[in-house]
Amino acid sequence: MTGTAAISTAIPSPPRGTTYNNYLIIDEKVALVDTVDRSFFSQMKCNIAHALGDRKIDYFVINHLEPDHAGCLAEAVEKYQPEKIYTSPMGEKAMKAHFHYEDWPVEVVPTGSEISLGEKTLHFVETRMLHWPDSMLTYCPEAKLAFTNDAFGQNIASSERFVDEYDRHEVLKAMKEYYANIVLPYSPVVLKTLKALGEMNLDIDMLCPDHGLIFRDEDCAWVLEKYKEFAEQKPQNKAVLVYDTMWASTEKLILAVATGLNEEGISVKVMNMKHNHHSTVMSEVFEAAAVVVGSPTHNNGILPMMADMLTYMKGLRPQNKLGAAVGSFGWSGECVKILNKWLEDIGCEVVEPNVKVKHIPTHETLKECVELGRTLGKAIKEKTA
Repeated sequence: MTGTAAISTAIPSPPRGTTYNNYLIIDEKVALVDTVDRSFFSQMKCNIAHALGDRKIDYFVINHLEPDHAGCLAEAVEKYQPEKIYTSPMGEKAMKAHFHYEDWPVEVVPTGSEISLGEKTLHFVETRMLHWPDSMLTYCPEAKLAFTNDAFGQNIASSERFVDEYDRHEVLKAMKEYYANIVLPYSPVVLKTLKALGEMNLDIDMLCPDHGLIFRDEDCAWVLEKYKEFAEQKPQNKAVLVYDTMWASTEKLILAVATGLNEEGISVKVMNMKHNHHSTVMSEVFEAAAVVVGSPTHNNGILPMMADMLTYMKGLRPQNKLGAAVGSFGWSGECVKILNKWLEDIGCEVVEPNVKVKHIPTHETLKECVELGRTLGKAIKEKTA
């Protein structure tokens, strides 16, 4: 008997849920590709018993050591006693640092290595920094199948296992959210990896990530092309206005900027940090040409939720963005200066003049904000032309 079994464990959050996928390859030798978060070890054991019966697992293939995929590795090694544990050179270092083992049967498989399971072979390709240094892709040419770990994942939990069984719009939205919040900083690596994989001429009919749904047939080419588009970060005719406000003055400034952007035909997304998680905001910022940030001055700084959002955004390093800032103040007026510094540190091209107001905005101040929106809108159209 030969075949591949997908083993999924699901959790209820984020909104669509997510799965921790790992895979069994059943051949003359049985290989387990990745494990799961430690809290799901019992469920994984039941799934393996259901798929495998009385057969033993001979090999572990560990593509990535992050705890959601290798958290139960120590327990799994103890239970299944594999003959070999295959991982990348950086994977071995991470494995030692995580588990401090002494006598595990670990074998390092750098790019170009392969092993035989009987009728099937496994080829190993290091995909460093996609998205950890230890990341690895495992390819089975006989099945035309690649196990990609976090690459091409989405946070979706459903009874459907394949992308072509699910709503395509929701899959694409989930892919964008996942990329924007996890893979985005490594976009240059994504482009290099996609190019390298193309040069290998791998015949792939199925891409199996460790989160979400599996891609098969023509969807493999589709997701590869989408990842290329994501990595290129070409801005769209859109602006995201993200802010926090204390007594609504900053909110009024933001809404006036939105008016000016709308007058220039720009798609606008207004997001209050009191009502939006930073990952939701980042998913919108990802494809926008511009981000406008707003906060009142608070203790000579900005409001904590905005500082949190900007710290998160800076870490993800979005490219090709325009930026602008507005804010209000009571005693000292540092907010706009601080916001602009954040935008510059993120890498945004700041559009002036930014607007700040003491206490309550006047009609004249709001007109300045509308004009800022128009100016930014024109710059967006030039950028996306």
